[in-house]
Amino acid sequence: MSAADVVVVTGAGGMGAAVARRLASGRTLLLADAFPDHLDRAVTTLRAEGYDVRGQVTDIADQPAVAGLAATAASLGRIAAVVHTAGVSAATATVDQIMRVDLAGTAYLIDAFEPLAGHGAAIVCVASMAGHYARLSTADEHALATTPAAGLLELDVITGFGGDPVHAYILAKRANQVRVQAAALAYNRRGARINTISPGVIATPMARAEQDSTSGAHMMAMLDACGAGRTGTPAEIADAAAFLTGPHSRYITGTDLLVDGGQAAWIRHHRVS
Repeated sequence: MSAADVVVVTGAGGMGAAVARRLASGRTLLLADAFPDHLDRAVTTLRAEGYDVRGQVTDIADQPAVAGLAATAASLGRIAAVVHTAGVSAATATVDQIMRVDLAGTAYLIDAFEPLAGHGAAIVCVASMAGHYARLSTADEHALATTPAAGLLELDVITGFGGDPVHAYILAKRANQVRVQAAALAYNRRGARINTISPGVIATPMARAEQDSTSGAHMMAMLDACGAGRTGTPAEIADAAAFLTGPHSRYITGTDLLVDGGQAAWIRHHRVS
């Protein structure tokens, strides 16, 4: 009997659960989350729905823990897809948490799965539309893209950061995008692919916390102004992940897919400052 195809999903929230349901039928699902109770509930629910699922408590900000997640995935079979949805938001996290989880944690995951990615494997890291707002120098972007993961938090652009959580989030998500671009070469050499998805406002508990924050009304007003008139759904992110991990995107790697209802395009070309 051939080895099972394995799908790894980090983050057991609304987006992660939707991705798991979209990708894991007939495959072995390894679901990771930092919170044991949250993870146990998601695993129990998915098992009841017929999925072959295992859970592994994983703090994405802990490099050895991420390496352990990758090792578990490899022990289960052939890694077919990894979708990294785990992260923290600007509305509920500190600058330090955002840098450790959203920025460094994503780099840890990219590095941990690269040696294990075989021909046909596809990795998707969920970044954010916010990354398209970043205004960084070419030198800072290159450093964020290529510095060894263990040294990322020591970069001047991080240690000298004096902004608030919103600006930290923008920086971290831009780092995700450029980190994936730079990693595409190593993955390509293994016959694998890696991309980012940059969601706009998606109807998840994390997004509701954003909507309830001081910037929430402004965020929702921009959705109306850009013509979308609604938030996105976790299922729409799952569809994007299915495309980027599936057979119809074999020539797509090292790039970012915006799934934001046109909000970034509106900001760039139509918003009056």
